[in-house]
Amino acid sequence: MPLALLALAIGAFGIGTTEFVVMGLLPEIAGDYGVSIPSAGLLVTGYAIGVVIGAPLMTVLGTRIGRKTMLMILMGLFVAGNLLSAVAPTMGVMLVGRIVASLAHGAFFGIGSVVAADLVAPDKKAGAIATMFTGLTIANIVGVPLGTFIGQAVGWRVTFAVVAALGVVGLLGIAKLVPAIPRPEGAHLRRELTAFRNPQVLLAMAMTVLGFGGVFAAITYIAPMMTHVAGYSDGAVTWLLVLFGVGMFLGNLLGGKFADRKLMPMLYASLGGLAVVLALFTLTAHNKILAAVSILLVGALGFATVPPLQKRVLDQAHGAPTLASAVNIGAFNLGNALAAWLGGQVIAAGLGYTAPNWVGALLAGAALLLAVWSAVL
Repeated sequence: MPLALLALAIGAFGIGTTEFVVMGLLPEIAGDYGVSIPSAGLLVTGYAIGVVIGAPLMTVLGTRIGRKTMLMILMGLFVAGNLLSAVAPTMGVMLVGRIVASLAHGAFFGIGSVVAADLVAPDKKAGAIATMFTGLTIANIVGVPLGTFIGQAVGWRVTFAVVAALGVVGLLGIAKLVPAIPRPEGAHLRRELTAFRNPQVLLAMAMTVLGFGGVFAAITYIAPMMTHVAGYSDGAVTWLLVLFGVGMFLGNLLGGKFADRKLMPMLYASLGGLAVVLALFTLTAHNKILAAVSILLVGALGFATVPPLQKRVLDQAHGAPTLASAVNIGAFNLGNALAAWLGGQVIAAGLGYTAPNWVGALLAGAALLLAVWSAVL
């Protein structure tokens, strides 16, 4: 494995931690600011929207400089946003901090995916992308649960300060290990935009929005669902997030392995399985053991879609992959924002903390239909 992939995984670890840790701390943040849990869920939605906006914006700016330099700038933004979140006196200021941090997210994974794919042979591209995303999945095994524990024990502000420190480590890793990569020859906005003329690129992005959005519909509200419905204690949320992270780690490895062999069958299996598990989660959430198994499966099936979807976009974008890759990362987060908002709406409507699971199942099922449609076009 090229050491540059390790550096990218370190950056992904920090970004993954800040993206997901807020979910385990929603009750604490809501209580501190005196708002409802659905209102605190806007911190998830706001972050996701920031990724959607920041992915193309930062990538376009990055076409004028080398990829390594751009990755370092993005990690600097990430650090600044998390420091602002840590000291935010109001929820509005914290939301601004979340958005600042999120501006780095899409472009980092988008540019990083292209760099990772270029470092290996053509038949190993999905595996290289999966290696970079391993940092994000490990964040959910180690970073997110540890951040949740710290937030519950000594305050959520400390968690975001620690996340900022992780960003510094990621920045140093990129500076040390990623080779100096010059600005791509002929890289300009007009060329990058040509990728969006391909209907298959747009269909893949739509699958991304709906498929991974299904995961976030359930996981955004995992803390109140597990404590109010399954009967777990507040402290148990930490190890439940570990289970989710283990599922993501395993799903990412399987998705990367099989996407290099049979990409579309891998998508059919993961999206179909995700829709079924999320539908059943409405029932299994009432049993502690079955709820834990469901969380593991949601993480595994949800993240098994990431390497194949990202590789499909890179394959279909041909000679202009950078912007398309970054926008697809934004598509993941557009799905996250949509799902988090819809999940909050069904809870606020009085349908209960398990209702977001039905939202997720419908989103994943719609993504599966799009996958089938794209294959027959």
